[in-house]
Amino acid sequence: MITITDLSARIAGRLLIDHATLSLPAGAKAGLVGRNGAGKSTLFRVITGDLAAESGAVSIPKNARIGQVAQEAPGTEDSLISIVLAADKERAALLAEAETATDPHRIAEIQTRLADIGAHSAEARAATILSGLGFDHEAQLRPASSFSGGWRMRVALAAVLFSEPDLLLLDEPTNYLDLEGTLWLEEYVRRYPHTVIVISHDRDLLNTAVNSIIHLDQKKLTFYRGGYDQFERQKAEADELQMKAKAKNEAARKHLQSFIDRFKAKASKARQAQSRVKALERLGTVASVIEDHVQPITFPEPEKQPASPIVAINGGAVGYAPGKPILKGINLRIDNDDRIALLGSNGNGKSTFAKLIAGRLQLQAGEMKLAPNLSVGFFAQHQLDDLIPNETPVDHVRRLMPLAGEAQVRARVAQMGLSTEKMATAAKDLSGGEKARLLMGLSAFHAPNLLILDEPTNHLDIDSRRALIEALNDYNGAVILIAHDRHLIEATVDRLWLVNGGTVSVFEGDMEDYRSLVVASPKKAEEKLDAGLQVNKADQRKAAADKRASLAPLRKRINDIETLTKKLESLIQALDAELADPALYEKAPAKAAEKAKQRGEAAAKLSAAEEEWLELSTEYEEAMAG
Repeated sequence: MITITDLSARIAGRLLIDHATLSLPAGAKAGLVGRNGAGKSTLFRVITGDLAAESGAVSIPKNARIGQVAQEAPGTEDSLISIVLAADKERAALLAEAETATDPHRIAEIQTRLADIGAHSAEARAATILSGLGFDHEAQLRPASSFSGGWRMRVALAAVLFSEPDLLLLDEPTNYLDLEGTLWLEEYVRRYPHTVIVISHDRDLLNTAVNSIIHLDQKKLTFYRGGYDQFERQKAEADELQMKAKAKNEAARKHLQSFIDRFKAKASKARQAQSRVKALERLGTVASVIEDHVQPITFPEPEKQPASPIVAINGGAVGYAPGKPILKGINLRIDNDDRIALLGSNGNGKSTFAKLIAGRLQLQAGEMKLAPNLSVGFFAQHQLDDLIPNETPVDHVRRLMPLAGEAQVRARVAQMGLSTEKMATAAKDLSGGEKARLLMGLSAFHAPNLLILDEPTNHLDIDSRRALIEALNDYNGAVILIAHDRHLIEATVDRLWLVNGGTVSVFEGDMEDYRSLVVASPKKAEEKLDAGLQVNKADQRKAAADKRASLAPLRKRINDIETLTKKLESLIQALDAELADPALYEKAPAKAAEKAKQRGEAAAKLSAAEEEWLELSTEYEEAMAG
């Protein structure tokens, strides 16, 4: 259990947490939510001991290990798999000591402890985590220095997940993941065997992966059971009750004060008036519900929408180097009312396709027809660096409206969702979310017919993401969206396109179909996608029927694996007992080495059996549900 008692913390003289108290049960999966700048990351720093509290305390069980993603991504020449394996410092130290240990008692202790921590199956577990985060077998053997910063951050995340700390702290872990990695992480956190606190603005992650919400608001911490949707309902109900209580309190105070004012000067009523004064003091006040207003986002409406299709591609190929297309065989059309989300792992070409449609790249082969006078607005996260650091949002917009008056310029900035005080703030001093709002507004400034948004949510909190959803749904043009936020996709688009296997094709299912495909069996999903098969409702119903027809042999295989698992566990237990005897190493060191080898082989077989059991059990449950 984690206990926070009367905690106060400051950053640069600013009080962010004020006498906050919280108890978090052991094994809880908690989402830490609150407005940007509320102090969520500060709380993490206090928990880890990187920041001293002004007052109060954080109590964590003795010897509990705390883990969080390293701030600097690994960039060494070590392979990804070795970096992740090295994150388990105890395992690495024990293996190193085992190479030189000579004392039989110590060797027995080392082997027993290695068995306890599952050291023999560590490589398989590390590889599974890296695979879930988007690294295939070949990539896992490459040096970290060969990857970009975003991919290295995935390695840092894999390392902390592999080390499996007793308290796992994750601060916006999906910011450097694609949708596929996010879906995998949701499932991993949900099944994680220890306590997790995750800071996230991803609504689906907070509904799927956690079982409680910690709300940091007005410098206080409040614990809610359930996911984010339940938290919102409970918070709204509590706010409503508080507003009613405040109104009732104010009415009672007003009544008492009226009596006091009327009769305090009359001798006959003096005693009664005095008692009312005491009653008024005891009554106290009920705090107001403070509602933080989120500035709306508005995209200007295109004056005239061209006839469909606004984009038509036949046999298209596109890439960055002549003769080396990233995508080819593209045969698609975009209509003037399309709302399209691009699915597919990072590196498959989603941004390349978006740049083609935006006119940033030209076709290498095939034909692309655009509607006359088509205007395209394009937003991508890397463009944040294009903002002029010392210029304000008003300066940026004035450049696009040289003949407009000051009031008109400020009105356009307000449409982007920036408050009056932020209008005069230099871009370098804006928060990530404020920069994103400004850049989105600049991208859509000329009222485009087609708006392309490439990962627009990385710096937006939950309420700002809701404002973006409302803005997209109010916008009358076509939209192409690349995002790792499943909730945003489901709330704004009606078509899904899959970028995979060197091309772009229609995905006929919905986001739940895609999630099932990615999470249930990632390896099979990749094979299926690489084969160019489209997943649709009819296919899934047929597949479910086929599974039901073969449930008997599937169930038999699951039972066989369970029997094998029990035998392997018994074998490992017996070998552990033998290896724990120091006399074995004195009398028969060769036999001890053979037993250790047998133990490792049995552990590897057990790990493989458990993985197969999990996969087949998932398949069986899906067939039953289908």
